[in-house]
Amino acid sequence: MNEGLGLGLITVEVCDYGSLTVQHLEKIARHPEVAVMNYDCLNVCGMCSLKPFAIVNGHRIFANTIDACLEKIEKKINEELDMLQ
Repeated sequence: MNEGLGLGLITVEVCDYGSLTVQHLEKIARHPEVAVMNYDCLNVCGMCSLKPFAIVNGHRIFANTIDACLEKIEKKINEELDMLQ
C-alpha cells in the first residue's frame, strides 16, 4: 500500500494489478479533497482483470475503457463533494 495525497475526504482506491493505475488518476489526485490510494489487492476477485475499475468512497466504479472509467470516477467525486457541502 502506498500512502495517498490529499485530505482524504474522498478516497479513490485502485489495485496494483488493474488496468487503471495511479498515473491515470494524476489529474483527479490534484483535488485537495481527494486521496488516491493503491493497494496490492482490493479483494474484488477478478475485477481488475476484466475492466478498469476503482473504489470511490466504498462504491465500485467501472467501465469498458479507462477514459470512460475516469469520467465516471470524476462524476462520483463531484457527487460526493456536493453531499459534503
